[in-house]
Amino acid sequence: MQLGFVSAILPDLSFEEVLDFAAASDFSRVEVMCWPKGKAERRYAGVTHIDVTSFTKDDAAKVNELTAKKKVKISGLGYYPNPLTPDTAESDVYVAHLKHVIQAAQLLGLGVVTSFIGRDWTKSVDDNWPRFRQVWPPIIKFAEDHGVKIAIENCPMFFTKDEWPGGKNLAQSPAVWRRMFNEIPSMSFGLNFDPSHFVWQQMDYLRAIREFAPRIFHAHAKDARLDRNRLDEVGILAHPLEYHTPKLPGLGEVDWGKYFSVLGDSGYNGPVCIEVEDRAYEGSIENRKASLIQSGRYLRQFCAETE
Repeated sequence: MQLGFVSAILPDLSFEEVLDFAAASDFSRVEVMCWPKGKAERRYAGVTHIDVTSFTKDDAAKVNELTAKKKVKISGLGYYPNPLTPDTAESDVYVAHLKHVIQAAQLLGLGVVTSFIGRDWTKSVDDNWPRFRQVWPPIIKFAEDHGVKIAIENCPMFFTKDEWPGGKNLAQSPAVWRRMFNEIPSMSFGLNFDPSHFVWQQMDYLRAIREFAPRIFHAHAKDARLDRNRLDEVGILAHPLEYHTPKLPGLGEVDWGKYFSVLGDSGYNGPVCIEVEDRAYEGSIENRKASLIQSGRYLRQFCAETE
């Protein structure tokens, strides 16, 4: 496998500066954020390390020249909007930009774009399904036609009041994944696997890896710490951040030895990118860099660098 990080935690740095930091800190991969330029709609969104809106072959050549020079590869291009938002005009904007990301990935010779399915958070999974059937088959066909795989992260995206009660990403559980992949069987449609969301949803991430191994195109390394005393007070129907905290790898409840062991046994040999959402490390750029270095040092005992 190859250890990297998600560039969203370093919005203050240019793309070249992100690569310089990665190289200096012994990371071989970066998942590069490609949001459209503008105001972020939430934490970790709105980060643009590669602007794909008018991306050309010349732009791709410059990016590839830079990554080759720095000896750091791009694990995938990331863009995480809500394509199933009930505002169809807003959804159209998200889908159009996602297609720009897919086209840029093809020009760069990359195999993976990472994203969310999205959801109307006021409706059930069943009631969201007609929109899923309308919106996503054409996106996956577009990705297929451009030789790109879409890797959907399994974050439920219901942490704040505007995301309650259903969250803004359907792809939150194995039951939904089976339904998604039965609906769209294309092998260009898969997962960006993050074990931390299984922790606070109290599900078995190792079982999910074993079942869905062929669909795992990209992986994240983020931890979560459950406050069981608080959970006893508020219950699972409370806002999830009332009873759990995102943490750096090794500071939560993910068993990272087992995670990497089962990933490897399943045949996965791709990138594993550290995703920092730990508020204890967000006070400064120095702290955020330190969080990546600390996480990398911890994970290297489980993740031997392979191609």
